[in-house]
Amino acid sequence: MSTTDQRTAVTTQVPARLDRLPWSAWHTRILIGLGAVWILDGLEVTVVGNIAGRLSESDSGLAITSAQVTGPAAALYVAGACTGALVFAWLTDKYGRKNLFMVTLAVYLAGTALTALSTQAWMFFVFRFVTGLGIGGEYAAINSAIDELMPARFRGRVDLGVNGTFWLGAAGGALLSVLMLNTAIFPADVGWRLTFALGAVLGVVILLVRRHVPESPRWLCMHGRAEEAEELVDDAEARIREHARASTGKPVELPEPRGSLTIDPRKAPGLGAIARTVVRDYPKRTVLGLSLFVGQAFLYNAITFGFGSILETFYGVPSGHTGYYFAVIAAGNLLGPLTLGHLFDTIGRRVMISTTYIGSGVALFATAWLFGQGHLNEVTLTACWCVVLFVASTGASSAYLTVSEIFPMEARASAIALFYAVGTAVGGITGPLVFSDLTKTGVVSDTVVAFCVGASLMTAAGIVAAFLAVRAERRSLEDIAQPLQSVTPDTPQEGAATPH
Repeated sequence: MSTTDQRTAVTTQVPARLDRLPWSAWHTRILIGLGAVWILDGLEVTVVGNIAGRLSESDSGLAITSAQVTGPAAALYVAGACTGALVFAWLTDKYGRKNLFMVTLAVYLAGTALTALSTQAWMFFVFRFVTGLGIGGEYAAINSAIDELMPARFRGRVDLGVNGTFWLGAAGGALLSVLMLNTAIFPADVGWRLTFALGAVLGVVILLVRRHVPESPRWLCMHGRAEEAEELVDDAEARIREHARASTGKPVELPEPRGSLTIDPRKAPGLGAIARTVVRDYPKRTVLGLSLFVGQAFLYNAITFGFGSILETFYGVPSGHTGYYFAVIAAGNLLGPLTLGHLFDTIGRRVMISTTYIGSGVALFATAWLFGQGHLNEVTLTACWCVVLFVASTGASSAYLTVSEIFPMEARASAIALFYAVGTAVGGITGPLVFSDLTKTGVVSDTVVAFCVGASLMTAAGIVAAFLAVRAERRSLEDIAQPLQSVTPDTPQEGAATPH
């Protein structure tokens, strides 16, 4: 339980109570409500890549070129995501996870619905930027809420699995584009619009489910609302006990929470203090976060946006058929985090992060060599990408896990946004612009260069992780990084923090 002195501090066991809970239907409902947005993000990115060829055709109803779709439009989507992450993250840390993950989803819905109505290239660009705003805000709000609500021993596999569902949306988007681009079913100027409209419909469904997701009890405690936090945890424990009793017919006692946390809500830091804390008190963790995000952002935002163009340019695959190939590599991406995620909670963060990053980089170098030597066709290239991305998607998902758990509670959403924005600005905005220029030339060596740049950055990030990754597996968030509002904070340690 908690004790409150309005003049001084709040002492609570809420974090310890959350961490010792068994997995339950309560956790599953939260994951469905929050994690489903990654499906939408995967749908958005994949659809745009696969319909680029169709949008550029004269009968599409939109005066735009394929290079504009995979270049400026893709870059504006990512720029919007970076902007949304930074703006909404600060609001998330200030006004709560629940309030903002409703707002950010509404922004996404508006952006994708308006994209479906675009009639001019400039409209498409603007609405893609708005869509990105909503998605970027989701990254900060959702990762914060998920990590703060999940038990410590499951946090790694859950976070990786949730982020990996991006590829469930990608596979769905790829197959959806095949259907929607079939002119025997839908006119050329209608099918692509229905694709974006479907994203809006799915978003509305998620919005309805998300209404029942609770606020983060940890955030409530930090803002002087300990009684509300206790009530939320009481309700979760009651639901778990009731479900267990109904399943076994016996009463179930939960383990006693271990340790408590004392905080002073009046010590809430401003944005400047949060920024100084991240950079000054945790410099090694800052380098780690930037390295992981730059590596994965360039590989995914650059290479993925251009995959359809590669198939069309080098292998003559019709624009309406690229979705089949992308669905295959999306399946490989999805299986990676689902298959390897539990190892981050057992073998540990440092070994698994470095292994997945370096492993995917080496596999991409090999793919680049085979492609450059002319040993691949559309099928074998897809097979190589399945291998690369099975490993790379696990590493990329671990980047979000890492920055969401290695910084203090008050800076969590802002830290996610900072690293996402900086890393994505380097790899996600520059990448599509450069990569679209390289692939549209039709010169094999140009595409090989793009592959090698992505592979180099992934490998370099893996080496950084081998030295700097924090052993956060099965540890409380407050143990990994003590809250800034702690009444008796210890000197921050890069490798570990004093347990409560």
